[in-house]
Amino acid sequence: MSDPSQKKTCSQIMDEWKEFIWNPRTREFMGRTASSWALILIFYLLFYAFLTAVFTLSMWVLLQTIDEYNPKYADRLVNPGLMIRPKLDALEIVYSINGQNTTWHNYVDGLHTVLQDYNQSVQEHRGTMCTPGVYNRQDDTGEVRNYPKKACQFVRDNLGDCSGIGLDPTFGYANGTPCVLIKMNRVINFFPQIIPSLSNNSITIRCFGRENDNHLGSRVYFPSTSQGLGSIDLMYFPYYGNRAQKNYTQPFVAVKFLNATHNMDHNVECRINAANIKNQDERDKFQGRVIFRLRIDS
Repeated sequence: MSDPSQKKTCSQIMDEWKEFIWNPRTREFMGRTASSWALILIFYLLFYAFLTAVFTLSMWVLLQTIDEYNPKYADRLVNPGLMIRPKLDALEIVYSINGQNTTWHNYVDGLHTVLQDYNQSVQEHRGTMCTPGVYNRQDDTGEVRNYPKKACQFVRDNLGDCSGIGLDPTFGYANGTPCVLIKMNRVINFFPQIIPSLSNNSITIRCFGRENDNHLGSRVYFPSTSQGLGSIDLMYFPYYGNRAQKNYTQPFVAVKFLNATHNMDHNVECRINAANIKNQDERDKFQGRVIFRLRIDS
């Protein structure tokens, strides 16, 4: 009897490995006969085929409950927020009116880029003329889908002195009276409610300085209400989603700061005023409002 403690030679180890890989006496491959390997292969093929069928069926059932045009659950988006343009990495507009335009030309270029889709020729092709002051309802008729839904025109001429066309293509940045565009985030099938004391046919936007409103100076809005507030007409609501209303153009309100005090920071807050939009929740500073920093150095 051989000593079990005796070390095996390299050739013995190789012979054992060769026999494990293929045993000519038992005709086994890696310890199993051909019929054993066939049974294992068939088992796993059937097992994974079953899992694939269950997954496919589950996905098919789930997709039957999803409307490709309307989200099934939108309860977390009851209060839309605001955003500003030009689009910035940080919510701040800081530049100097002295010297070259290197400190503000990116803002101007960004606004011109955003407003390309608001040119008259583009809007005439993509949108239709709507009735001001009323919701642009385009309901479905039973099972008949009313698609594609029409979008109301919003041309950059509505932005007045902040349109970037005409006498001032710099949106006021060159002379220290900058324009900032404000838009409300889109929420599908949302109907903002007017506040009659502010406007009878639109929701309104107002901007103010959080610390000292007097230092922020005078400001004007385009388009505006009779009370001088920014105005978003009801005809741009509701929004039906990108698939149902592909040509929808988001309306803007432009605010132009006419004589903000130079060489100091202004924390500007802009709020949307609608009866069913909250804008004073300190736990969410983007709910119904936007806050940004404005500084004009001279």
